[in-house]
Amino acid sequence: MGLVPSLRALLQMTAMPRTPRLKTPRLADFRRIVVKVGSSLLVDAVAGRVHEDWLVSLAGDISGLHAGGRDILVVSSGAIALGRSVLKLPKGALKLEDSQAAAAVGQIALARTWAEALGRHGISAGQILLTLSDTEERRRYLNARSTIGKLLEWRSVPVINENDTVATNEIRYGDNDRLAARVATMASADLLVLLSDVDGLYDAPPGAGTHAKLIPLVERITPAIEAMAGAAGSGLSRGGMLTKIEAGKIATQAGTHMVIASGRIAHPLKAIESGARSTWFLTAANPVTARKKWIAGSLEPKGILVIDAGAVAALRRGTSLLPAGVIKVEGAFARGDAVVIRGPDGAEIGRGLVAYDAEDADKVKGRSSADILMILGFAGRTEMVHRDHLVVGRG
Repeated sequence: MGLVPSLRALLQMTAMPRTPRLKTPRLADFRRIVVKVGSSLLVDAVAGRVHEDWLVSLAGDISGLHAGGRDILVVSSGAIALGRSVLKLPKGALKLEDSQAAAAVGQIALARTWAEALGRHGISAGQILLTLSDTEERRRYLNARSTIGKLLEWRSVPVINENDTVATNEIRYGDNDRLAARVATMASADLLVLLSDVDGLYDAPPGAGTHAKLIPLVERITPAIEAMAGAAGSGLSRGGMLTKIEAGKIATQAGTHMVIASGRIAHPLKAIESGARSTWFLTAANPVTARKKWIAGSLEPKGILVIDAGAVAALRRGTSLLPAGVIKVEGAFARGDAVVIRGPDGAEIGRGLVAYDAEDADKVKGRSSADILMILGFAGRTEMVHRDHLVVGRG
């Protein structure tokens, strides 16, 4: 099925080169921000307790951004470290089952820590535990995205961690840099902040006696930029700068800017806003444009929804597609698959990610959203295709 001219124009528009943003951004420029906090920043490994004063300062920074109307998400490590402390486990490497059990105890402590820190500012925290599969499998991805969206709608701060209790070595991210980047793309965030032991990307390993220079601005991640992070598996890159560069590739390709900055100081977000040393990774796109381009041109449609003239007009006004506007369902598709949307004359109106399996979509087509529970026996989505998952041609 070929793209209609209006959709083809949309793809061409989103693919057009843009003038690089050479000016260093500010946190105030962004609407939705993901903040990644590593275990070593949050937890004193020797004492086995939270760096309380530092967390208080970070929570204050988050509160200030939140009060300014921004959506904030936190990707936080620390469950295993806290669990080790509570259980008084010996130092050294843990077996997989020991790590999983420690995480089960530590996740409770980690959630309580963030809930109390944010609660002092009148902000509710919601815990979300993810595995690699949750960001790779379409249904689970959509469920996680919907949960995050609802928490943000309620002005809560989602606190996200890898679900170390159930994840095996084969299905783990293994580092929260890449997990944070996946979360940022899932949530359509426009900024990812990686708080780190170092204050940015250097052109050589920083340290005493070296002449390493900080790279303050990266317009595009090139092989030369990747080389600065060190070879895979090296002492420098393991869990370090290489994973941050990989996170940057994930984020910027999805239209999300990224900044690496030091988390070894009080009020680290305020420091970034004040111009502290850091490295910004820029993207020419934005999350909405990148996502729309992906839906319009990168996914193979699995079916067709034929809609009435009223629904065509509504979609062109920017609304979601409701079941009431659908008059015919074609194809065998699952929830989250891409579908083509056609008008009553057969013309392609757009493409989107459908919220129902084909069988259920056929049952609720032409019906009010209020009837879904009665028809299906469960409360499905109000929209057949939500406008956030929809690309409509100009017509």
